[in-house]
Amino acid sequence: MFLASSAKPIDDNLKKLVDEIEAQSLSLSVLAARQFRYSLRQTPVEVNIKEPRQFNVLEEFIIRAAIEFQPPPTEDELASVLGLDSVFIKTTTATLRTLQTLSATSPLTVTPEGRSFYEKGSVPQPPYPVQLNAITDPLSDKITFQSESLNETVINLPDLADFITIDHTISEISLLSLEEIQKSIQASGLALHLREEGKIVTSYKVIASTEKFWKKISLFIIFDALEDKLNIQIRNGKQILESASNWLEVLHAEEKISLQALCKLSTETINFEREAILKQKNTEIEARLENIRQKALETATKAGKKLDNSTVVGEATQLRDGQISQAFSEVLNSAKNQVIIYSPWVNQAVVNETFITLLQKLANRGVWILIGHGISRREEDEDKPIPPEVEKKLRAIKTPDGLPSVQVFWLGDSHVKEVIVDQEIHLCGSHNWLSYRGDYLPRGESVYKVTILHQVQEAYEFLANRFQNHAQKLWRNALENRDYKLAVESLCMWGALGMEDIALKEIQQNNWLELLPVWLNVALQGLRSKNIQADSASFKTALSLLNQVSIEEAFIESLQQGWRKVIRAIAINNPKTALNLLSDEVWAQFLRLNIAQESDSPNDFILSRE
Repeated sequence: MFLASSAKPIDDNLKKLVDEIEAQSLSLSVLAARQFRYSLRQTPVEVNIKEPRQFNVLEEFIIRAAIEFQPPPTEDELASVLGLDSVFIKTTTATLRTLQTLSATSPLTVTPEGRSFYEKGSVPQPPYPVQLNAITDPLSDKITFQSESLNETVINLPDLADFITIDHTISEISLLSLEEIQKSIQASGLALHLREEGKIVTSYKVIASTEKFWKKISLFIIFDALEDKLNIQIRNGKQILESASNWLEVLHAEEKISLQALCKLSTETINFEREAILKQKNTEIEARLENIRQKALETATKAGKKLDNSTVVGEATQLRDGQISQAFSEVLNSAKNQVIIYSPWVNQAVVNETFITLLQKLANRGVWILIGHGISRREEDEDKPIPPEVEKKLRAIKTPDGLPSVQVFWLGDSHVKEVIVDQEIHLCGSHNWLSYRGDYLPRGESVYKVTILHQVQEAYEFLANRFQNHAQKLWRNALENRDYKLAVESLCMWGALGMEDIALKEIQQNNWLELLPVWLNVALQGLRSKNIQADSASFKTALSLLNQVSIEEAFIESLQQGWRKVIRAIAINNPKTALNLLSDEVWAQFLRLNIAQESDSPNDFILSRE
């Protein structure tokens, strides 16, 4: 971005991806990109699985008779009652005894396990074997299971282990407990261990020796001008490997790895790039605002009109002094799904009860509000930080489902003063949106109200990228500390940016199913504002995760309520779409998790307003 890629240590086949990364944000510059290989370990294993089947009619009658008849009958007595040859009864009772449902004594006696199975209407089958491959990944420090074997390919790339000591902290597969194996199989998305359905992995064994397979990864050194920070990313294709990236950043901070050795990037080069990028960043912001001013001036000149206090110039309007607060109020009131405000300072004169009431009204109808503030490069250097009581009032504004509708964060290092509503209207200029005195007196300020699409989009992408970067930072911290509150803030910010799919993907990849009810409430806000389409693929993805949820989960009640609200919210305007989501498989999960009742049908369920 700031220096040509050819002047940087970037592998040729990564240049396209480098361009894509830098295009995501004006603040990002890739300083180096290099490919490596590292080794995975594959261990073939065989697991034994026990799962129930439904009783057949004769089995159910035999067990019922053994429980209810007094005294319990013998096999011959039962055969006489049914008018059957005793051979049929004895063959069936022999099967039930092998399944530990009947005791070996006579008359017929049901075991405690048999009574439990009878109540469920099912009986276990003999365990059956399934062959899997356990894949040990030292970079993610995880074990995953899959049916297919890894493909053996020749990868002629440097071995990452020649530059970094990769500790193999994962135990040998044969040393893992059965519980660890069960959890890893569940986390791998294989429907082989579903305790709620009675399908259980009962044992395992290693059936062949461990083999080594090579995998290709990419290393990126990225400077973020907004954070004034050097980031190290490990990627598998376009997917960022968060745990591996965080691990390398820790090693770099502890001076245990050399960027010079890894990717021929010297400290001098990094410092030179940093200074150039920070200078360029402010230049580009000013150029964008100047472009808006010039556009207005050029249009006015062509029209032969003198620019005065309220001259409308095509799709750019210049406003001054008292007109500004009126336009600010009108633009906010017009919001349908999203408001983004950047103001270097925030004070109580503006964020008063009237302003809070307005934002709450917006939240009630599905609008997300993102507020960024800060002018200093470091938060602790701010002369006029946001008053805690003001921040508390803003964060107290909730969606109808109880999520924070206003996301307010220090982003810093910017003196821009901008408002963007629904990616359609852009207010920019010298007015401090959230920190003027509140007296509306003339101060010679001017603001441009812009609806020129490409200019609004350019401004939106700049601010949205700042918030997206902050959401990613919060999410990394949330993962590292398993901080639920930070995770909720990240999900809400992604929701406000229309990135619900990213939020769901992160929940899925990090197996943080406790956050599914939060995601559903984020989606509800999007449905209210029509910012999420009813046929969004994200809903099908979220439904596919239900088979990983136990009815015993602490969050099951909020998950039940969330899905009821979401399906019914979709059904209000799109009943056919709602029904299509409730496939036979999904409906079975709804019943299992008590989201729907046995007496319900999909048609009744979507029409219910309870």
